[in-house]
Amino acid sequence: MTNESTHPVTLFTGQWADLPFEEVARLASEWGYDGLEIAASGDHLDLERADQDDAYLKSRLEILERNNLRVFAISNHLTGQAVCDDPIDFRHKAIVRPSTWGNGDPEGVRQRAAEDMKRSARVARKLGVDVVVGFTGSKIWPYVAQFPPVPASVIDEGYEDFARRWNPILDVFDAEGVRFAHEVHPSEIAYDYWTSVRTLDAIEHREAFGFNWDPSHMMWQQIDPVGFIWDFKDRIYHVDCKDTRMRPVQGRAGVLGSHLPWGDPRRGWDFVSTGHGDVPWEDAFRALEAIGYTGPISIEWEDAGMDRLHGAKEAVGYIRSLLWKQPEASFDAAFSNQ
Repeated sequence: MTNESTHPVTLFTGQWADLPFEEVARLASEWGYDGLEIAASGDHLDLERADQDDAYLKSRLEILERNNLRVFAISNHLTGQAVCDDPIDFRHKAIVRPSTWGNGDPEGVRQRAAEDMKRSARVARKLGVDVVVGFTGSKIWPYVAQFPPVPASVIDEGYEDFARRWNPILDVFDAEGVRFAHEVHPSEIAYDYWTSVRTLDAIEHREAFGFNWDPSHMMWQQIDPVGFIWDFKDRIYHVDCKDTRMRPVQGRAGVLGSHLPWGDPRRGWDFVSTGHGDVPWEDAFRALEAIGYTGPISIEWEDAGMDRLHGAKEAVGYIRSLLWKQPEASFDAAFSNQ
């Protein structure tokens, strides 16, 4: 990136699922986005219809074309959450499609969710994109506090459960020539640095599985998001830009959020509009350039303190201002000893 960015800047539609897809596409085009990371939520992308009905799939592409947009990735975060989670309960019923929930039998939900993740790979290929972004769920997240004491065998079995459930999904991704970009996020099998290492070990580092780099959840866990890019440089398959502002409140706030809602100033941290938080964006984009990342930069809008119709336009302008000024491979020297 010398004079002009070669990265398309896209809008993740998951936070806009209450609006019709046509309306989101129109807004994104007016704000200056190059395309969308389309979430399989609301009416934006029904994977079952897209897998079976070419006319429906064509209708999604026609909406994009009318608005001078392209699709660069699709996401299936919500269904992916149900693949490994234990327990499966009212929370999952609220986020997965009725066909995935079925009668609510937990193992049935997990199996149907796995089939939908396979479907997402097929639909991605039909749309001409090679990345699906999402979550994995986790059987062992309820034990994150390690108290009451948890035997190592329980944690071991959690990673084995992930591998058993996800390897067949990744077989379909391989067959379709599509990669899965897991978002490192609390409640997932890979939620921080060392769990990311162990997750890759569990599936023997197969190439179909990599990461969606979203620094927001790393910041409040005190993980260096730039170092993560370098250490996992061969696994950064997609980039989501969501900013975080740390709000220490006189020693009262903890990193786990205290069961307080988004936007509550007592939390100690919150998601804010891109460029208004503490993520080191310039260093991050230099690192992405150094590792040779050539994919889209997707903006995930989740600021509880700003009107989204205002901030989404600001965000794309801020990201473009940084992309256009990055010298090529400028982080090589900085990371030469790492």
